[in-house]
Amino acid sequence: MGQTAAATGWTWVRDITRYQWMVFLIAWLGWSLDNTDFNLFSLVLRPAMTELLGGNPTAADIGRVGGILSMTGLLGWALGGFAFGIVGDYFGRVRTLMLSVALVAVCTALQGFTHSTVTFGICRFLTGVGTGAEVVLGIPLVAEAFADVHRAKVLGVMMTGGGFGSLIGGQLYAIVGPYGWRYVMFAGVLPAIILILLRRGLDEPEHFRAVHARRAAIRAQGEQSREDREYMRFAPAQLFSPGLRYSTFIGVLFCVGTLLAIWTSQIWLPTIQGQLLAKQGITGPAAAPFIGHGMTLWGLGGIIGYATFGFIADVVGRRATIIFYNVGTIVAGLYMYLWLDTYDLYPYLLPIFGYFVFGVFSGHAVYLPELFPTHVRATAVSFCNGSGRVITSFGPLIAGLLAGSLNGAFNQATAVMTCFAGLSIIAALLGRETKDEGLPE
Repeated sequence: MGQTAAATGWTWVRDITRYQWMVFLIAWLGWSLDNTDFNLFSLVLRPAMTELLGGNPTAADIGRVGGILSMTGLLGWALGGFAFGIVGDYFGRVRTLMLSVALVAVCTALQGFTHSTVTFGICRFLTGVGTGAEVVLGIPLVAEAFADVHRAKVLGVMMTGGGFGSLIGGQLYAIVGPYGWRYVMFAGVLPAIILILLRRGLDEPEHFRAVHARRAAIRAQGEQSREDREYMRFAPAQLFSPGLRYSTFIGVLFCVGTLLAIWTSQIWLPTIQGQLLAKQGITGPAAAPFIGHGMTLWGLGGIIGYATFGFIADVVGRRATIIFYNVGTIVAGLYMYLWLDTYDLYPYLLPIFGYFVFGVFSGHAVYLPELFPTHVRATAVSFCNGSGRVITSFGPLIAGLLAGSLNGAFNQATAVMTCFAGLSIIAALLGRETKDEGLPE
């Protein structure tokens, strides 16, 4: 049961079946390519806003409208997680996943046809809906396909798709960007084409098929027991039943802490690097390579953090691993933001900080599915992530306002927000350990 199957070195890879490889590949590609599309926005933000705002907007105009559009996308991400998670619990993980990928691809491409910030914002919101859906569907899909062996390892590696999405987006922009920002958006149709081709013939995991069969049998009964009626209740309502509401609280607290810690850095870290470089006389175009290189190092550290989470969790347990990553986030973040007054050590510390602040998100994939039964799993993962993202969408704004009161000290404001990783530590201390347990049915 669970993770008790022994595996030394990399011999465990030979245990993976063809079906499991296909599930992993589709979930990984869906997550990475959806992140590619979602992150293309940040790459085309300035040229797109310059054109849509009339060709000569001020920096304040670009910042204001760009900030609103960023929040719009994040709120769409939260809504997509809520809605598609419920749909996935009733209609299947695979088909709903394909629908979310198609939504991201089409709406990303439609942004290239827009001629106003309003229509661009509508497409941005719908792109966020699809992106938020993908991860909350991919997580239960992979968890159930690998329910009995190597679950944590595979889920951790699957989450690296988020990091690779940023790298793919950067390369795509380098190739297509010279032709204009609209063509970058048009390239967003590629994920749908790739994944629809891979999807053919892929069945739902056995855990979901068992749930589907049980629901059909209950509906066919003339009289239902109390247990059957509870099983058939609307999935979101079940999250607050006596048996699940504590797990729901733990999941939301865990997600809020990790999301607040990372999104503020995601938005303001380039600005912080620019301020440090300016102190050393490196400004304007000369600073861009340093900032770009730093963000790449941050992302690469995150990919390693994603991938190793599951291996560590299988050895020391889920709760201890979550605490380890969050403590690392706080220590590395506070040292960078409060103790360094030059850029010199940033290239060395950014991958370390990235390892912790990104890597803990594998805990969303590893720990959350183990807290909830199959028939509400996608709904639960989506609710915990979605609640966290709604709250987090205001985090960068709060940090920006706080920086204003600190005379533009974005490093100090971001340090404050990084400390919210402590909420995830509290969640791990209060939550139950799921190491060596089978995936709840």
